[in-house]
This record gives sequence, C-alpha cells and structure tokens, in this order.
Amino acid sequence: MPATAYQPLLNPITVVGPQFCAQYPVDLVIVKKVMTISDGNFAVTDVNGSVIFKVKGTLLSLRDHRVLLDAAGKPIVSLQSKMLSMHRRWQVFRGESSDPKDLLFSTKLSSIIQLKTELDVFLAANTKEEICDFKLKGSWFDRSCTVYAGNSNMIIAQMHKKHNVQSVVLGKDTFAVTVYPNVDYAFIVAIIVILDEINEDKID
Repeated sequence: MPATAYQPLLNPITVVGPQFCAQYPVDLVIVKKVMTISDGNFAVTDVNGSVIFKVKGTLLSLRDHRVLLDAAGKPIVSLQSKMLSMHRRWQVFRGESSDPKDLLFSTKLSSIIQLKTELDVFLAANTKEEICDFKLKGSWFDRSCTVYAGNSNMIIAQMHKKHNVQSVVLGKDTFAVTVYPNVDYAFIVAIIVILDEINEDKID
C-alpha cells in the first residue's frame, strides 16, 4: 500500500465520537462466533487481541436490535432494523436510545437487486437522502469490502478475510478491518455489523 494512501484527512470524519478517531491507521480484527445466537457473538479487538468493542444482540418481536459496547460494557450505539423495508434499512442511535433526536446515521441498500453489495450511508442531518454521505461496496461472501466518502473514490476503510485454520476449527469467522487516519472507527464497525445482519437476512 503506498504511503500516500494513508494521509490523514484534513477534516476528521467523526460520527460516533472524536475519541474513536486516530491520526494513524487503525487495524481491527473482528471475530464472529458462527454457531452462536446468544449475546456477544461479535468481538472487535486490536492486532494484539485486546477487546475494543463487543456486540450484544437481542431479537425483538418486530425488529432486529444490536448494541455496540465498549470493552467495559458501556453502550456506544444501538442498531435497529426497520421492518418491511425493501432496501434493508437500518438506523443507528447514540447509546441505547431509539429517540429520533439521538439518530446518528441510517443505511440502506443502494438497490433492491444486487450482485455485489452496495450500502448507502446517510448522516442524520441528511434528511433528503438525495446523495449518500458514505458508501460501502464489496462482497460479504468474500469478506472483502471498501468504505468510501460519499460517491467519491476516497477510501476511508477496508475489510478483508483473515485466514486462520484455528478460527475455522473453533467455529469462528475472523476478518480484518483497516480504518484510515482521522476516521471514526466505531462508525466503521457499526456499518460492518449492519452488513453482516443484511447478509444473515439473505441466508435466512
């Protein structure tokens, strides 16, 4: 990867909070327990194995609901799917809130029929949703995707499969994420959790 690819953005991308922005690339490892349907099926660690985030899942009667927790178990954001949404729309709120005033961003599939996944991300202030603020493109099956700023070619994060024989034996799905400098990595993790949920819907 050329050094110019990791030049910090002039204006940091802060969606969840400035404490989740670093002036250097942040490499994360996401471990998903494949056979687990209870709480805590996601763990996000740094390259040394230290837990940074956990994802708690609850199946509600009308909608899917996930909560992104920090290492101490404090809720960072809650993710909720909108029922009967053709575009698999999800909304992300601060903490454990579901109040519209605490909405941080929402996502939806760019189109209903897709060969490769394209996910549009709209910040809460973008109520018209004519142009997306961020876009994710890639293949969940290959665990390969890229997050761009708006409809530009500016990459802000990338995900790829982390091959590990031990992970397969233990029933875990492991993949790596590189978040570019000055980009909110809690925001990126939340998008990837939504991508996983959309993929699970397709499998179901």
